[in-house]
Amino acid sequence: MSTIDRLEPGQSAPDFKAPTHTGDMLRLSEYRGQWVALYFYPKDDTPGCTKQACNLRDGEARLQEEGIAVIGVSEDDIASHEAFADKHDLPFPLVADPEHVVLNAYGVYGERNMYGNTFMGTKRTTYLIDPDGIIRHVFKRPKTGDHTAEILGKFEALAA
Repeated sequence: MSTIDRLEPGQSAPDFKAPTHTGDMLRLSEYRGQWVALYFYPKDDTPGCTKQACNLRDGEARLQEEGIAVIGVSEDDIASHEAFADKHDLPFPLVADPEHVVLNAYGVYGERNMYGNTFMGTKRTTYLIDPDGIIRHVFKRPKTGDHTAEILGKFEALAA
């Protein structure tokens, strides 16, 4: 098992091309020129992940006003993402990464420990990426119910 070694601010955000819940291919480099909140979460339709996704959904208009695109990534497959997005009316792309290619590139997949059990999984993490593709902030323990406010607060501090 490997430990989780996330990327840090100042590093270039690794580009990737992967399918979304709509079946379309998403390439991170297509978002150059705008800010991106790239959020990694453990599992579709679990309580914490649903709370976080719905918070971002509810704050999406405000994030868009600031020019921040939201992209979610988990190891779930396209069908799972499609059901999750439809059930909760999620307006942003959910990247399917069952092979852990994107998760590994960002250092968010590895050994986790919960309730005394060790297992391999995704560590909830959000990368705030600037228009040049540079990671400007890493939310290592995002607040699932208040994540939009966290992102906007950090964005405003960085943009000031």
